[in-house]
Amino acid sequence: MYRPARMNEKHRAAMRNERIGMAQATRGDMLFAAPWSTLERLLMLAICVATLFFALVTPPFQAPDENQHYMKALLLSEGGVLTTQRGEAIGAQLPRAAIDLHAVDFPTDVPAALRRFDTAMLTQSWKADASRPGTVFAEFPNVASYAPTLYAPGAAGLLIGDALGLPRLGAFYAGRIVNALVALALLVAALRLLPFGRTAMLGVALLPTFAYQIGSLSPDAVINGMGFLALALALRVGFMGQASGGLMITAPLLALAKGVYLPLMAAGLRWPEHRRDRQPWLILGAMALGAAVFVGWMKFSGGSQALYHIMSRKTGESVLTAPLADQLAVILNDPVGYGRILTSSVIERAPVYALQIVGRFGWNAILLPLIAYPLAVVMLGAAVLSGAEPRFGVAQRLWWLAVAGGVALLIETAMYLTGTPPGADFIQGTQGRYFLPILPLVLLALSPDRAVRGARTMLAASALLLLLIAMVSAYDSFWVHGFVTSDGMPPHDSVTRALLLPSPRW
Repeated sequence: MYRPARMNEKHRAAMRNERIGMAQATRGDMLFAAPWSTLERLLMLAICVATLFFALVTPPFQAPDENQHYMKALLLSEGGVLTTQRGEAIGAQLPRAAIDLHAVDFPTDVPAALRRFDTAMLTQSWKADASRPGTVFAEFPNVASYAPTLYAPGAAGLLIGDALGLPRLGAFYAGRIVNALVALALLVAALRLLPFGRTAMLGVALLPTFAYQIGSLSPDAVINGMGFLALALALRVGFMGQASGGLMITAPLLALAKGVYLPLMAAGLRWPEHRRDRQPWLILGAMALGAAVFVGWMKFSGGSQALYHIMSRKTGESVLTAPLADQLAVILNDPVGYGRILTSSVIERAPVYALQIVGRFGWNAILLPLIAYPLAVVMLGAAVLSGAEPRFGVAQRLWWLAVAGGVALLIETAMYLTGTPPGADFIQGTQGRYFLPILPLVLLALSPDRAVRGARTMLAASALLLLLIAMVSAYDSFWVHGFVTSDGMPPHDSVTRALLLPSPRW
């Protein structure tokens, strides 16, 4: 008669430890998710390297709206919080040497001609401060109402640069580096606290756009970091039953970063059941607190919307954005009509969003080699197939997709209210990078319960190749070949070149 071989002591101990770990997770006693694997550490290192590479290699103000973000961070570093208005101009009185860094040395309002940066430009700017004394009134209406918490890391970097005696250009790069380090620290914290689905969040953070944006003075560093951290804490509270004071701190900071992302925390609510130890009230209370802080900031800052000129994507003309109240009236008077506007705009812009989510550098001017975009799809697919780890029902997954869809709807509506011409039949200003904070939840909702064999290896291989392509493309386009700032898809004479080279070489 066959008898199974007796398990050795080492095997029994391993099974015993596994049962203990599962029991601890059920009771909510486990402080963190499973220890990081070597592969996950490698991917996190790749994100850090790519982020610092972009922070140093990307020329000044070559991230979208970085010139305005720089001025807002500079205002905070000078001890100011609120902007002032002079006639129709909204901004602040700032050092001329800092403002000329953009206006003279590295302008972004340039003709559609080939532009290539070189080290001589950096050298000249490094020595130019002494010839630019005094202050000047600088305009930055697009970001006038943004909370100072968004710019605290960048302002700290600018102050460090000043303390080290660096010129304005040196302080600018110090601001970038500190901004990037804070974003990476928030990402690590989110990954450490996330109870499951770590590869879903890693997959999003491995997109070149993520590293490019947090490697600039853009508030995306704080927005993406706080969005990931809030999601991790909400899932931790909802699925591990752990009360977390960090949730009550993170929610207001997320609301101040971008109020539209606050509902992302609803991902921690469990459906269709709610057990007492899951404490859904803590999540709802944190969201309510965040909403109250956001309203408080708007009241303190005056609550006024700063109108600004934009280039209409329909007519190509310079137009003024609509007052929020007027645009809201358009929606309320004809909700069905707005639904049609929303649907048509999303369908029309979906390909643009996809390109921008993966990576389109400069002011959305430089496309990666086209082969990079299907490679990114492979990477995100591998992140999905790496598994969610616990078992989730269909209802929970549909809830996560509903939360992500709701946040996306809020993003589009916010842009219609504040960034679109009056009464327009389209939505203006939405960029693919705005959807980065909700992507981990989408990938998690689509993930199987268990990892597919080979998926994590595929994730690592495709992610490292994608980041390498992006880094080489940025360096070549900015410093070697040059590029042209223009909207739309650049023409190409060769499919092979378009597939294998960045768009300036097409």
